[in-house]
Amino acid sequence: MQRRKLGTEGLEVSCIGLGCMGMSQSYGSAAERSDIESIKVIHRALELGINFFDTAEIYGPFINEQLLGKALKGKREQVIIATKFGYDIDGQPPYRLNSLPKKIKEVCDASLKRIGIDTIDLFYQHRVDPGVPIEDVVGAMGELIDQGKVRYLGLSEAGPDTIRRAHKVRRISALQSEYSLWERGLEERIIPLIKELGIGLVPFAPLGRGFLTSRIQSIDEIPEGDFRRGDPRYQDDNFKKNLQIVDIIKTIAAKHSATPAQIAIAWTLHQGENIVPIPGTKHIKFLEENIAAVQIHLDNDDLATINKLSDKRSGERFTPELMKKVER
Repeated sequence: MQRRKLGTEGLEVSCIGLGCMGMSQSYGSAAERSDIESIKVIHRALELGINFFDTAEIYGPFINEQLLGKALKGKREQVIIATKFGYDIDGQPPYRLNSLPKKIKEVCDASLKRIGIDTIDLFYQHRVDPGVPIEDVVGAMGELIDQGKVRYLGLSEAGPDTIRRAHKVRRISALQSEYSLWERGLEERIIPLIKELGIGLVPFAPLGRGFLTSRIQSIDEIPEGDFRRGDPRYQDDNFKKNLQIVDIIKTIAAKHSATPAQIAIAWTLHQGENIVPIPGTKHIKFLEENIAAVQIHLDNDDLATINKLSDKRSGERFTPELMKKVER
């Protein structure tokens, strides 16, 4: 497995990571989730060279960190573990943002305990908290580095001003945001900025939350309670229009004897050596399919065709309420 560097502080990871959120929430029905199968996926990922695993306290909440810790017990030296803070997790969702320095330190200690490790490799602010200056947030995160509890710092869904201000306080190694061949809102301002500052990009949902795999042909195939039931891109006419994008990707995939999912991942890998996508899955066969994408070389004609697809995408990527928590 090829390696890539995130940031300038020494963080190096496999060129594809594994997003673990879906093992505990959001996708599919609760009845079909299996910790046993998820642990098998994590172990197989390690066998195939993936060393970069992504979780967060809010996934579950809490149970995803526990799952990852259980799966990686005894394998600490082989892996890079990323987790996130940024919410008051009490009562029922939606949870209130909270990045107060005291809260950050409490979450760090709790995450370390749940995962069963002494140091978090990459610690992200999950969403920017408008109630706390980013300088205070990164100052507290930096103290955790000084204490040996965290190695590298990250932000998620942060805008250009926040990124620049944060980086002045303490070097940021990675920005995690949604980025795929149909979600390209980072390209105008954020990607040029993080290249300038030497920050890596960790795209989540590089498969369009499953849409770009071509396996979903109707909203009725998605079970009740699945996060995608509320995704605007999956709704009514948006769904039908977005299937046209998948048809084009399928044509490119056929040319390469590949799957649409592999083309979508290969595209993100082609966008820069500082980019490490983290597709998630609960199934070994899809994990192996995703990893094989590193072998695909897209030519200029492929890239030119794909570059036209973002104009065809229909529907916002979150509901209006969730979009309020995303800086652009």
